[in-house]
Amino acid sequence: MKQKIFVIGSSNTDMVVKSQKLPAPGETIIGGTFLMNPGGKGANQAVAAAKLGAAVTFVSKTGNDIFGKQAVQGFQREGINIDYIFTDLENPSGVALILVDAKGENSIAVASGANGNLQIAEVEKAIGQIMPNDTVLLQLEIPIPTVEFAIKKCFERGAKVILNPAPAQVLDESVFKYLDIITPNETEAELLTGIKVIDLTSAEQAALKFHEKGVKNVIITLGSRGAYLHNDTINRLIPAPIVEATDTTAAGDVFNGALAVALSEGQDLEQAISFACRAAAISVTRMGAQASAPMRNELN
Repeated sequence: MKQKIFVIGSSNTDMVVKSQKLPAPGETIIGGTFLMNPGGKGANQAVAAAKLGAAVTFVSKTGNDIFGKQAVQGFQREGINIDYIFTDLENPSGVALILVDAKGENSIAVASGANGNLQIAEVEKAIGQIMPNDTVLLQLEIPIPTVEFAIKKCFERGAKVILNPAPAQVLDESVFKYLDIITPNETEAELLTGIKVIDLTSAEQAALKFHEKGVKNVIITLGSRGAYLHNDTINRLIPAPIVEATDTTAAGDVFNGALAVALSEGQDLEQAISFACRAAAISVTRMGAQASAPMRNELN
């Protein structure tokens, strides 16, 4: 039986240029490959979870334009429930401009469009369908008041709430106590705790700050090194497989989608993080965001 996961977040169209290096300010780089792919942190995580076998409901907002229509059609092809994808009649669908260098590193600028207009009342309609022990996954590419409302209400309904605090933004301190899991990368951990994460010692210090805020389980993603897990009983780095990266654009999103799937299936935290690291490692060997997310048979 498929597990039930709700992803509340953004949907974008990614316009990607791959070149030898990322341009410096004022510099123009000639050459490179252009790709246009479906993206957005919420959509990427929803698709990643669906490809790994979960029953996913995606809560989002798109514009009344070709990008939005294509995105929704893509979610339908992946078997995602689209009942709570709303249409914005005033704002265009979100767009991300992504530059990727020869090492797979990227630089991204996002025009939020309809994502920035996902309202509390719209999200509340979807939350009414959430049952105890369902898994809810959120990010920060939609309005922060909407995110904070959703976190509290999903907690009250007995759901397992996972927050991927990306892109890094300041949150109201009161919401942290409603989180089962937070999954920042080094940059996001520093913004939210004030501690620069450069090694396992500083990762532990940042994790303790999150615990002081009320978060039960802290998972700090460390790129190719893997992910650091800290809670009341565990304090360790869970390594990622060594691969040659082609495009790291959606690695964090694949990690989070896979983490939600593994936890919804009853895997413990260490098993779930290892599963998520394997999924993310596969994704960085491929171009694109949603297109890079692996199928379940690739992880078995």
